[in-house]
Amino acid sequence: MPLFFDSTMFLLIPALLLSMWAQQKVRSTYRKYGEVRTSAGRTGAEVAASILQRNMIMEVPVESVPGVLTDHYDPRSRRVRLSEGNYGSSSIAAISVAAHEVGHALQHGKGYFPLNLRHNVFPLANIGSKLAFPLFLIGFISHFSILIDIGILLFAFAVLFHVVTLPVEFNASRRALVQLETGGYLSMDEMVGAKKVLTAAALTYVAAAAMAALQLVRFMLLRGRN
Repeated sequence: MPLFFDSTMFLLIPALLLSMWAQQKVRSTYRKYGEVRTSAGRTGAEVAASILQRNMIMEVPVESVPGVLTDHYDPRSRRVRLSEGNYGSSSIAAISVAAHEVGHALQHGKGYFPLNLRHNVFPLANIGSKLAFPLFLIGFISHFSILIDIGILLFAFAVLFHVVTLPVEFNASRRALVQLETGGYLSMDEMVGAKKVLTAAALTYVAAAAMAALQLVRFMLLRGRN
């Protein structure tokens, strides 16, 4: 049976369904709270800069980047980058996302181990995600076991990256919620919406980790058949 359609494909169905649900959940939640303006009226950029200042992190600028939900923290250049919509918006969704990305800057400033580990694993994970499947496929078709094993090893680094990402993202959200509440950026009612936005976003990371882990299990099962 072809590699793409063998029986082990059924292993991926739960993760695929979870991924589809998570994507729908984050889109609908973000859309809902993207239309609700905060009572304070501060933009994502203003809140991000304010949280950084409150925590005495002066060397991290807040920048606008093109795209939708392209928000991220770059640990190499130490910059918080917010998507254009969130940068200038005062919605609950924008404030929540901005605070989350600042949460990563706070992690960096405190030397949060999982963040440093993820940063160090990324180069290998990036290579693994690109080369693992081609090497595995060539090895599987040619019955060259060493290529299969190299492919599995490389993909294991990609799985490790996804697994380490979970505590990094959950912790950043917790830090964000603490900052939003203690800093008075959101009212108690608005905090409920912020928690929903960040919880929905976290589901996408859980789905990605589940998909990667099950794909690795699938590769190992196929390795046993070859």
